[in-house]
Parts: sequence; C-alpha cells; structure tokens
Amino acid sequence: MFRFDNTYARLPEAFYARVAAARVPSPRLIKWNSELADELSRERLQYTEEELADYFSGNRELQGSDPIALAYAGHQFGSFVPSLGDGRALLLGEVVNSREQRFDLQLKGSGRTPFSRGGDGKAPLGPVLREYLVSEAMHHLGLPTSRSLAAVLTGEPVYRDRALPGAVLTRVASSHIRIGTFEYFASRQDHENLKTLLDYTIQRHYPEIRGEPDAPVLFLGKVGRLQAELVSGWMALGFIHGVMNTDNMSVAGETIDYGPCAFMDEFSHDRVYSFIDQGGRYAYSSQMPIVLWNLSRLAECLLPLMPQDSKEAVPILENELASTQEFLERRAHEKMCSKLGIFDSPGPQDKKLVKDWLSYLERENLDFTQSFRNLAELVSLSNYPGWFSPGNELKEFCDRWRRRVMQQGLDPEEIKNRMNEHNPVFIPRNHKIEQVIEAGNQGDFSLFHEMSELLKNPYQEQEGFNSYTLPPRPEEMVANTFCGT
Repeated sequence: MFRFDNTYARLPEAFYARVAAARVPSPRLIKWNSELADELSRERLQYTEEELADYFSGNRELQGSDPIALAYAGHQFGSFVPSLGDGRALLLGEVVNSREQRFDLQLKGSGRTPFSRGGDGKAPLGPVLREYLVSEAMHHLGLPTSRSLAAVLTGEPVYRDRALPGAVLTRVASSHIRIGTFEYFASRQDHENLKTLLDYTIQRHYPEIRGEPDAPVLFLGKVGRLQAELVSGWMALGFIHGVMNTDNMSVAGETIDYGPCAFMDEFSHDRVYSFIDQGGRYAYSSQMPIVLWNLSRLAECLLPLMPQDSKEAVPILENELASTQEFLERRAHEKMCSKLGIFDSPGPQDKKLVKDWLSYLERENLDFTQSFRNLAELVSLSNYPGWFSPGNELKEFCDRWRRRVMQQGLDPEEIKNRMNEHNPVFIPRNHKIEQVIEAGNQGDFSLFHEMSELLKNPYQEQEGFNSYTLPPRPEEMVANTFCGT
C-alpha cells in the first residue's frame, strides 16, 4: 500500500480547497507504470486492473489520501492573474516511500474545482497520452520532471472542438509548489501565509537552509540554480516547454505541466509550437531569458520576508539573480559543448563552434536531434555521409571542430561514445505522438505502449524502430500543439 502523510493538507485553508473527484461511468486502465509504483510504495502493490481504474479515475479514494485542489496565481504570457489554482486537478496526497522520499500524487482531468473558472475540469485522451509519453521520456532522458503513474479512460466524452474520449492522468512530482503559489499570497499582501509557505517549502525541499537569517535569498538561489539547470537541459535536448508561465514553474526545479510542449525537429532559434503563443514569448531561444524573468517575480514575492529593509534587500536579491544568470549561461554552454564532444574545460573560445554549428543546422533546415547524433560519426570519418551537405562551410567547421575535440587527448571512439551519452537517438517526436493519439481516439493503444517502451532507452540504438528516429515528412509535420483545457 501507499503510505500517505499529507503535510500540505495540514496547512491553513487559504492554501487549497477540499474537493472530491467527479465519478465517471466506466473507467478502464490504459497504462499502469509498475516501475514507478514500486519506487513509491513500501511494498509491492496487489491491485487488479479494475481496482487501479477505480482508484486512478477518482471513483474510489485511496486509503490515507486527502484530496485538495491547490490555490495559486501566476503571470500568464506576461499578464498577472491573481487567482488560478487547480482547475482540473486534485492532489490526492503525499506518499512516502521506503527511502523516506516524499512525492505528490495528483489526478489530472478529475472534474470541476472552485478554481475551474467555468471549465469542465475534464481532460481529453490526447493530452493525457501526450503528458504520459513526454514526462516519462524526459525522466529517461535524464532531466528532472514530474512523472506519470497511470492513464485511465473514463468512459465518457469530453467536448472541445468535437467530442473526444475522456481520460485521467495520475501525475507524480516532488511537490506542486510553484512560483505562482508565492505570487498568490504576495499579491494579497498576506505576509503571514507567505511566510508559512516559505518555511514549509524550505522544510520540504531545502532543509539545509532552515533557520538561516538570510533564508529568503538562499531560497531564491536554490530555486534559481535548479531551474537554470533544468532549462539549460531543455535547450540541450531541443525541448520547448511552450507555456513557461509562473504558475507552471516548480520551485523544486522539475518540469511540470506538459501542455503545448514539443521537441524540435528542424532546428530554429525562434521555433514555437504552442498555438496560443502567437507572439513567440516562449520560443526555443526565449526560454533562458524567461526563466530569469520568472525568477525575478519570485524575488519580488520574497522581498517582504527579507530581514533587511527594502532599500537594502533589493540589491541583495538582484545580486542573487545576476549570479543565477551567470550560472545559467555557463551551464547552457557546457551542455552544448558536451553534445559537440568538448568535455575538457569548455570555455569562451568554444562559443563560436557552438554558434556556427547551430547556424549551419538552421540554414540547412536540419533535424536537431538526428544531426547531433550523426555528427559523432564524423569524429573519425574524413568523408561526409549523406546526412550533411558537404559544402565548404561544413568542411571548414569540421576541420576546426575535429582539431578542438582531439586536443583533449581522447581516442576518437571514446569521444563518439561520450557524445552519444548526451545526444539521444529517440525523442517523443510530435508527429509520432499525434499518431499515438489518433490511434488512441479509435481505441487502439498498441502504438502508445510501443512508444512508451521505446522511450525508456533513448540513448541506445534499438533495432526495428528506425521510423522513430526520423524527422517527419512534410505531410506529417506538426506546426501547433495545444493544452488540454
């Protein structure tokens, strides 16, 4: 069984609303993540498929759970919304595993809450399958992320532009505390609950700074480093979150809220997939400045909790943000250098190599993921396979690049192997996800299960799955992705 210890539900009632999940007519299990379940539980779970469908559709409450919908605010595309909250999600509670690690267990698509703002609180099948695939892929790619425990069909339609099968996702995260949670109390000038939130978050995620007189600035630094590490990892994988609103940014430094997200096919600095991001606020190249903008909003929330008066506190927080920016830029550069096979003290002199390579990919409309993987083959090849156009520009780049990577004193095969540890073969490509969703809407989940298994080993070649490595044909290209509301 799961061991629940629901500390967030013991906070003041201003933090949440108590809600029961909506009952659904005929739940049916699509996917149960048994490996994740074993990590969460203290003993092997013995539920039947019917019981799993009942529990993780919301029809039955797990023993020890205490369902609540969380309150938060957020800057959405730069505009502040003072009251958002879980409009189609319920935090079932916090489970503590055998290693005393704590995780939130949350249902998505479980019906209306006081924060639904006129919505139905339901989820169509497509976004549930997308989040399951992409969040689990992100985990196996090595980046901090929420994970997916279960996907369940509800047996009822959900109405968007048309009637679609309804579903519920069970999401697992270190917590669901967001920058927007701090904004919720700061915007109300509710400094008592703001202080309660900070103390709780430090105790839960950063106990090493508990009781420190400068805890607010230390907290900003901790959150900033983790979010910088995360977003630089997104950039290295060509991932575009699509909706980096402050209510979608976890203070635990995990990727959460997989809505209109995508991994790039053809490389473009300005690539946008989210249909609602008409201005390109969250384009690929904007993600680094945006994470700093979001952290500045967190700093504003922390200002009333600083031990110094505001005149002294502002430059202290600004210095911490400047330090985070330096860390972000350094880590993004180091990760891109690792993808190019530069492991030995990458420095400013390597920035031109990174820039020239990305510029080449963009001008030639080349696939981001496949091109990095193919580049590793050129460490020891003097000829140019058909992957690349062997013009003078590429030859000049490769001459400089080979000289640089060979300066490290490593064997070419070792360089290639280490590059391949940073450059996946498989990503959850948009067009393949659309094929999964289309089949799922017709009741066929074989592609979903196949892709789920494939993405567990994204850095390893796997025979028989070449179609998953290829960029889309023109007629398969996905220009827009959507959230599930």
